[in-house]
Amino acid sequence: MITVQFTVRPGQGDASGFDMGDMVVAGNLGTADSAGQVPDQGMMIYLSVVQLLDSLGGFLRGDACVLRFTGADTSFGLVVRRTKDGLSVADKNGVIARTTAPELTSALLRAAEDLSLGRALPPEDPVASDWEAALAAFRPLVSGKQG
Repeated sequence: MITVQFTVRPGQGDASGFDMGDMVVAGNLGTADSAGQVPDQGMMIYLSVVQLLDSLGGFLRGDACVLRFTGADTSFGLVVRRTKDGLSVADKNGVIARTTAPELTSALLRAAEDLSLGRALPPEDPVASDWEAALAAFRPLVSGKQG
């Protein structure tokens, strides 16, 4: 099992594609959380999610064995590896989850859509079109229709 949550840090005014936020990825073997770390591992959350969705989509559609993700303006990162039974997701401290592509993509899409519902970017925001494009390109991976 794996769960994902993206949050925006409070006190930043109106929604912006450059808002700082945090990412939590929890699995049956541990949790990777950018919040409360020293040094600070908060990230530009919308740009980081776009980067994560784009890079994971390419990884799942391709044949690479390892994906290394580092968020925008942070040292927080995740490593996704193909295993004989699916995928492993790790942070700097080790594996936090053994999962499948459908479970991981569903958790990521749900978290991204929850972020959109809670704090939608205005259409004129410079990141809004990248955000919408990343979600649109990622959704077929969740429904199982790649391509």
